Amino acid sequence: MLGLSATLAILLVICLVAVCIFEFINGFHDTANAVATVIYTHSLRPVTAVVLSGTLNFLGVITGGMLSYKGIQILLHSFGEGVFTEGIGVATSIIKLLPVDLMLSQGTGMCVSVILATLLTAIIWNLGTWYFGIPCSSSHTLIGSIIGAGIGFSLSVLNNMSQVNWSKAQEIFFSLLLSPAIGFCLTFLLVLLLRHFFRHTIIFLSPKDGTTPPFWVRVVLITTCSLVSFFHGSNDGQKGVSLALLVMICFAPSYYALNYNENINDIPVHIAKVQPILQEIETKNTTDISPKDRGEILATQEAFEKINKYVKKGDAMSEADRFDLRKLLSSVAGSLESISKSILMIDKKNEKEILISTSKSIKHYVEYAPFWIVLMISVALGIGTMIGWKRIVVTIGERIGKDHLTYAQGASAEIITALTIGVSTSLKLPVSTTHILSSGWRAVWLPKAA
Repeated sequence: MLGLSATLAILLVICLVAVCIFEFINGFHDTANAVATVIYTHSLRPVTAVVLSGTLNFLGVITGGMLSYKGIQILLHSFGEGVFTEGIGVATSIIKLLPVDLMLSQGTGMCVSVILATLLTAIIWNLGTWYFGIPCSSSHTLIGSIIGAGIGFSLSVLNNMSQVNWSKAQEIFFSLLLSPAIGFCLTFLLVLLLRHFFRHTIIFLSPKDGTTPPFWVRVVLITTCSLVSFFHGSNDGQKGVSLALLVMICFAPSYYALNYNENINDIPVHIAKVQPILQEIETKNTTDISPKDRGEILATQEAFEKINKYVKKGDAMSEADRFDLRKLLSSVAGSLESISKSILMIDKKNEKEILISTSKSIKHYVEYAPFWIVLMISVALGIGTMIGWKRIVVTIGERIGKDHLTYAQGASAEIITALTIGVSTSLKLPVSTTHILSSGWRAVWLPKAA
């Protein structure tokens, strides 16, 4: 179906295997983030804990962290279609770090070099930190590797770093920087509140060797462990999805440039919904529209004309045409979303809704993940979670604090971690489970002296 030569087919398999290895290592590297509490409080046996964590990591990737009724409906539709267009926001954010279009113009060899450089660096570092029992962030490792590979590519091709998406890198940088601070502060506050209201209860006792906590305490701790595992899968799994998508786009650009489940003949219909709104805004002589916004509207209207020309070509579109169309659709979707937020004179609610809904519909043509990729990453992360967990569990459970953690400390850190990751996933931002939870572990010991 992809029409690859034997050499390219072998390279494709190597790259996909490398992606699975990265996600597999990510699984056993980060297992401790969820299971340390239930293991060291004797709430679950180690084997039971890691199997539970692996299963929920698997489900977290598959569902994209969507637990609402509407989210479940979207997922069922995605399963039926074989393509995910929702619940992959983190994956699409990571892909935008690299100049994919420029990479493709340099040939498959250059694409493979960038991808393998990213993967090998991340794999070697994760294996090294796991071996020494260091709870290091797979997310920071991957993002740093991607940006480093992007810089190297940009310098080798253009002798500058202009092709690195610095605005997206800055957005992700602040996400990775602030999330541990948020986790630290909120965990600290939660432990203080619990100490104030439940100071003399069992939740502030450390577990005795060989004893299990009361049933209700076990239920709470198992629940928090489950939430961390699930939301870890929803965020970290998408990092593997982004890598697999990059691989497939590089090896089969004409096939993966556009969502093959969407009918391109429907694109003019989506455009027709927003054209009158943009024309009305652009023609009005008002100071409410800045020159920048007016220029964005004009650029969007020009892009509409080019898009319609490509659509008319239909099956006659070349590989270059499909990628030009991909770039135009991505640009238009972003512009419509930006216009809906920045133009103050759009005071009719239905106009805002039309712009936003059209932006989402157009994104479905370029921001998607085939079901087989999501399933592959889910399995790799889930199985990896059940293996190699002990080294980092020992570090988290015994070495970060001077004493064994109490029930309240463990539950507090995990509740805040799960909440922070869940919110970040909904905002399409990659975060580090390791750093958030490690910050929480640091925070839970501070109130002890208060």
